[in-house]
Amino acid sequence: MEVRSTYKYARISPFKAREVTREIQGLPVSAALDLLAFTPKKAAFLINKTLKSAIANAENNANLKPDGLVVKEAVVGEGPTFKRIMARARGSASRILKRTSHIRIVLTDEIKIETRETRRAKRKAEQRSEKKKETTAGEATEKATTKKKPRAKKAAKKSNK
Repeated sequence: MEVRSTYKYARISPFKAREVTREIQGLPVSAALDLLAFTPKKAAFLINKTLKSAIANAENNANLKPDGLVVKEAVVGEGPTFKRIMARARGSASRILKRTSHIRIVLTDEIKIETRETRRAKRKAEQRSEKKKETTAGEATEKATTKKKPRAKKAAKKSNK
C-alpha cells in the first residue's frame, strides 16, 4: 500500500531541495530519518517534516507499521515564484525571484528492505551458481575441442618499384 504526504509552498528553491531528496529515495524510513537528521541543510529540515507527516499518515490512516516502510518516491516540484524588487543604481530596479517548492513523499510497504547481510548472502549465492555453471560448461568444452596444428606463416613478398 502507498501512503503520501505533500508540503506545499515550502520557501526554498526546488534545485536546493532536490539535492536532499535524491539521497533518501529507496531507503527504509528509519535510515532516511537518520540521514536527514544529520544533513546540515535547510531542505533537510523541511523534508524531514514531510517524511514524518507521511509516517503519521501511514500509521493513522492505513494502519501500517513504520518499520516496514520504504521511501518509494521523494519528488520536489516547482511552486509559484514571488517576484520582488531591489533598488539599484541611478533609480533603476532589479527583480528578485523568491522560489517556492512542493515536496511530495510517497512511502510503500511493498518494496523489500535490503540490508547489508541480505545483499552479501545474495552475492554469495550468485557466485556459487556461476562457479557451478563454469565447471559444467568447462568439462563440456574440454571434451568437444581437439588440438589443432598451428598454420605455417607465409613469407612476406617484397616488391621493388
